[in-house]
Amino acid sequence: MPEEVLRRLNIDGLSYSYRLLPNPRPTTEPVLIVGGVRQGMYGWPQMEHQLCPEATVITADLPGMGASDTLRDEHDSSLLCGAIDQIIDDLHTLGAADRVNVFGYSYGAALLFTCTQRRPERVARLMLGGVPSDFSDAQIAYWQDAADTLRAGDHEEFVTKATEGMLCMDPRRHVHRRDLAYRYVRRQLLHNIDSVSEIYRALDERLPLAGGLTGVPTLVFCGEHDTLTSTASQRHFADTITDSTFVSVPDADHWVVLERADVVADLAHHFFTSSQENVLPLAPPVLLPAQR
Repeated sequence: MPEEVLRRLNIDGLSYSYRLLPNPRPTTEPVLIVGGVRQGMYGWPQMEHQLCPEATVITADLPGMGASDTLRDEHDSSLLCGAIDQIIDDLHTLGAADRVNVFGYSYGAALLFTCTQRRPERVARLMLGGVPSDFSDAQIAYWQDAADTLRAGDHEEFVTKATEGMLCMDPRRHVHRRDLAYRYVRRQLLHNIDSVSEIYRALDERLPLAGGLTGVPTLVFCGEHDTLTSTASQRHFADTITDSTFVSVPDADHWVVLERADVVADLAHHFFTSSQENVLPLAPPVLLPAQR
């Protein structure tokens, strides 16, 4: 693994940072990775293992995430989009590349899609997973009930509700490493209970994700049992993007990046390193057999 370089930036008085894993002889543009709420810069080991031999890899602690400063009440998603723009600007000043590949998951997918819509010329390829493009009234009511539980001071019950709201709990559906994902998500929420407001910020201030996109090859993916951002909503979102491919990963739910991290990393490696004319359609061998 290359030696990491940490870069610290500032936006509207908030300090945040990103991590650069340079490749001196890359075969593709740098890959910028932005995860969901509370997913920091050190949460992507499988992606780094697959991509670092081919590209410079960038992970980030955006404001409100990881070790960066906490967002203030007046801040919204536009500030996080501005922080991403600053990272790409900073990479340009370092001479990394004129364009970047971007990988976004969950809330990070919404942010990166919005940034790409604004400046498509800066993005070589776009890979988005678990895109929060649509929530039903029942889902919104569920999370409002969870918020009421939190406000009442019942942290244990809130964490249980929030965890189950992000995972497929139906025993009839096979989810690889479901127990591991459940323990991980629950522990993360318990340890960060004071910053759980970021989850509700992401839900309350959902980016519209409308208007489509052209000129940027895009891969949209999700777990086949995703109950938070369903395969139907993901496929519909992918249909709004010219030159897009949709992939449903077997035996996974919204936490596919943890449950099937190897598959997601393989998808990213293939997508970001394929020649432009072979990006679409996606090669079938990338989809690994379901692990039963």
